[in-house]
Amino acid sequence: MHARAAWMLGAFLIAATITGCDRSAPPDAKPAATPVVPAATLAGTSWQLVKFTGSDGSTLEPDDRTKYTLTFQPDGAVVARIDCNRGRGTWKSDTPGQLVLGPLALTRMMCPPGSMHDRVAADWDAVRAYTMKDGHLFLSLMADGGTYEYEPATAAPSSG
Repeated sequence: MHARAAWMLGAFLIAATITGCDRSAPPDAKPAATPVVPAATLAGTSWQLVKFTGSDGSTLEPDDRTKYTLTFQPDGAVVARIDCNRGRGTWKSDTPGQLVLGPLALTRMMCPPGSMHDRVAADWDAVRAYTMKDGHLFLSLMADGGTYEYEPATAAPSSG
């Protein structure tokens, strides 16, 4: 009796092993969908700040647009100039319109009175989405916190 039970157990284990190793899909299975990778429309672009519009409709404009720039590099790095400070961080956009900005390593110079530095730096982590309209880039903050409008930069900032 033990011999027959051992033989049946062995046959079962061999069958289970063979079935477990079969990597072919069932005949009625559909092939896995190829993930859609959105075009990195921001990659290789440079922008300068036009204005910030708050959720209440109020606006802030920089004294000099060229002092507030963003460059989205193809390798996922972002280079920023925020008035008298410069920084480097990361960016990614997994779906069209969605934007995630990683932590920004930023110099800590004291910018002059009237600077938008503190506002822009504080809002960095709150950017959640982007849209492009009429050649301008709009970065939207979470919870309807406002929108930054950028235009194409006249000169790209250095790489860091």
